[in-house]
Amino acid sequence: MRYDDTRGPGKGGVRYHPNVTMDEVQSLAFWMTFKCALLNLPFGGAKGGITLNPKELSKQELERLSRGYIEAIADFIGPDIDILAPDVYTNQMIMGWMMDQYNIIQRKISPGVVTGKPQTMGGSQGRDTATGTGAYYVIQTILPKFELIPEKTTVAVQGFGKAGAVVAELLGKVGYKVVAVSDSKGGIYAEQGLDIVSIRNYKEEHQGIAAIYCQDTVCNIGEHQSITNEELLGLDVDVLIPAALENQITEENADNVRAKFIFEVANGPINSAADTILDEKGIYVFPDILVNAGGVTVSYFEWVQNRSGLYWTKTEVNQRMRDKMMSEAQEVWV
Repeated sequence: MRYDDTRGPGKGGVRYHPNVTMDEVQSLAFWMTFKCALLNLPFGGAKGGITLNPKELSKQELERLSRGYIEAIADFIGPDIDILAPDVYTNQMIMGWMMDQYNIIQRKISPGVVTGKPQTMGGSQGRDTATGTGAYYVIQTILPKFELIPEKTTVAVQGFGKAGAVVAELLGKVGYKVVAVSDSKGGIYAEQGLDIVSIRNYKEEHQGIAAIYCQDTVCNIGEHQSITNEELLGLDVDVLIPAALENQITEENADNVRAKFIFEVANGPINSAADTILDEKGIYVFPDILVNAGGVTVSYFEWVQNRSGLYWTKTEVNQRMRDKMMSEAQEVWV
């Protein structure tokens, strides 16, 4: 679905999730329209999705589904019309299938129809970590304005996935004290700070984070406690980063939030009623259309590289993204 293409071809992700609805897709396309405009990218806003649980499908079924999806919409997408990207439960492999099917239908190579694809098929360096890295650059632009010292600034991250884990690790590397992280199964908290690198390694191996500090040599910090996602949102920290799903902070729990700053890495993690409550409490909320725009920014870089045939190194991609994210964050601040 394209919401608006005034600025250029539609741009947006495709999600596979049981709760996908037409209303959700339309709302996300609306978000993408303004996100691209805010970052001054030559794109309009679009979104797509299929209502199902992809975890119930085999790899072969998932491939047939992805190729069938392109069969159905091939006349409505293209490098100059509507450009697809990964979203919830879609990834590089799925984007590769989609691009390949579009190429078969068009009888020519059109890498620019899809971004977030494997590098062997024209994907960009740095795309898989772009959302979290971009959020990190926004945070690094904003927090110094409040004279916060990293070593004395506590952070909690809800949603230790592709974006949340990256931003948590980057913040930890420059001295911020990440005291809590969580995924869909629960979270962990340590007042003295967590070893984010070890947690990422553990989760990649075991697909969970709950037992990380029971693992002998993996444990670099002694004391910790298990917490729920709801408890994480109410922690007394300086910075709260909701990086999971939408509507995590609502009018039901907004009064429990004690963080001084919230950076929305997920799409729509705070509903409108909760936003009013947080504003009354004096909590600074930095919106998703800026904070998580690193993904679409590097998708734009990938599209540019596909069209020019000139591919950049990861260092070049990250430098261009850093300049873009920090300059736009500064522009919004002013």
